[in-house]
Amino acid sequence: MSVTRPKGFVAAAGSAAIKGSGESDVTIVATDDARPVSAAGVFTKNKAAAAPVEISRRHLEETGGYAAGVILTSGNANAATGESGRFAARRLCGLVGDELGVSKSEVLICQTGLIGVRFPIETAERHVAAITRTRALGEEADLAAATAIMTTDTVVKTASAEGDGFIVGSIAKGAAMLAPDMATMLALVTTDANCSPQRSGAVLKEAVAGSFNEMTVDGCTSTNDTVILLASGKAERRDEVGEDELFDAVSAVCHSLALQMANDAEGATKVLNVTVTGASSNEEALIAARKVASSLLVKCSANGEDPYWGRVLSELGSAGVDFKIDRVSISYGGVAVCRGGEGVEHDRSKVGAHMAGRVIEIACDIGIGNGEGVVVGTDLGYGYIDENRTTS
Repeated sequence: MSVTRPKGFVAAAGSAAIKGSGESDVTIVATDDARPVSAAGVFTKNKAAAAPVEISRRHLEETGGYAAGVILTSGNANAATGESGRFAARRLCGLVGDELGVSKSEVLICQTGLIGVRFPIETAERHVAAITRTRALGEEADLAAATAIMTTDTVVKTASAEGDGFIVGSIAKGAAMLAPDMATMLALVTTDANCSPQRSGAVLKEAVAGSFNEMTVDGCTSTNDTVILLASGKAERRDEVGEDELFDAVSAVCHSLALQMANDAEGATKVLNVTVTGASSNEEALIAARKVASSLLVKCSANGEDPYWGRVLSELGSAGVDFKIDRVSISYGGVAVCRGGEGVEHDRSKVGAHMAGRVIEIACDIGIGNGEGVVVGTDLGYGYIDENRTTS
């Protein structure tokens, strides 16, 4: 179970004819008693934010951080669609709200799909109420909910974690347009912990920063990226959960979902874990790690299983951080291939075996300070180009 594993939540899914295939394309996750609960959201930093992002932000502001449900749709991003897109997003929230007996402001919305295509609200609105009425508890409902939000994903993405007397569950979608500062991706996290909207917001922001924001597939930030946290407060533990406790559990599911996205990235054959140590600060370490993980040349080397450390060194040197070439060390899978900015003799067979694996560990020590950072990336495979050379 995932989003309905924490107490107080139910889920539903079905087709509203948004996808031409007739596959499920609507997910509803709501409180089991239809009462608004503590809610928080983290959204894309793209200034071309889609209508659902605008509306969800507005609803959280209007309610002071409370929601009774979330509607997620796939097959159409409802981005760059003007006032008609905002009307459609509000209408979908209103339809779910009517079924739950709450205002549309107490419903949040996430949407994913192609950008610049008018959302078919006239068709979709005929199905949403009926889908909402099918909400239920259990593994079948969870699986249906996770499946309906998929676009180019090849597998469902779910995760859950247990805290001290509370549970966190989640579903997500994402296979491309994944870059730092929201690694198109959507994620919905539920918990039965008792926590205020303020605490939920602080925890979610920090958890996203250390997971989705430290992942990159193609360097592209979507118009629709959204992570939402709902907290029902129905756990057996009645006192308010501490911020550190809640963070540990929420962070665990976010990390899991981020890794699942990287493993399912469009056309990817490798997952890259790029670690930078010895930077002048943690911030500079992350900047350098992102530069390496985002490099098309490094990605191509990974795809070809070629430990061409010179490309890594070049990216570190151009990352805009404190850097002295004669202090840099680089290793693949724990085997040093560069020290002091120069190549060194190493076990080529061991490095080759590591490069042939699914996960490639690239460790870089800049040798200046104590800053550390890790970014997860992928290689650049033929499948990515095949998937994205047309609007699909």
